[in-house]
Amino acid sequence: MDDLENPNEPIVQASRRVIHIAVRIMSVLMTLVIVWGVADIFWVLYTKLMAPPRFMLTMSDILATFGAFMAVLIAIEIFVNIVIYLREDVIHVKIVLATALMAIARKVIILDYDKISPEYIWATAGVTLAMSIGYWLVVSQEEKEKSGKKSAGPENIS
Repeated sequence: MDDLENPNEPIVQASRRVIHIAVRIMSVLMTLVIVWGVADIFWVLYTKLMAPPRFMLTMSDILATFGAFMAVLIAIEIFVNIVIYLREDVIHVKIVLATALMAIARKVIILDYDKISPEYIWATAGVTLAMSIGYWLVVSQEEKEKSGKKSAGPENIS
């Protein structure tokens, strides 16, 4: 097992190359998803605005459009996660939590409260609260680490 922790181990090197190729392919695919998502938003808005009565959107049309915008923003956040992984070979929890919060926000925006149960609303609230607390903890920990590094520097020692 000690050989697998060695960065010069051929199996580890080959596995890392395969993973990096897969991540690069995912970045290209995510770019296509983002472009298709933006094109879909344009198409849906165009067809809704051109249908009689012209240039009028219903509340459900607006909420669906918001949902589509949020879906594209989530795809962009996932793309950022992929790019950071390619650059640093590490997954940043803060960005993953921010992406998850955005996905939850999208879900809350497009919920049809007439068709869902109170339990579903409570569960969504619980997930939102848990993710928000998790994000807050990660951000506050990063701030503590940054302020600790600033005060420990040689230029700040009297």
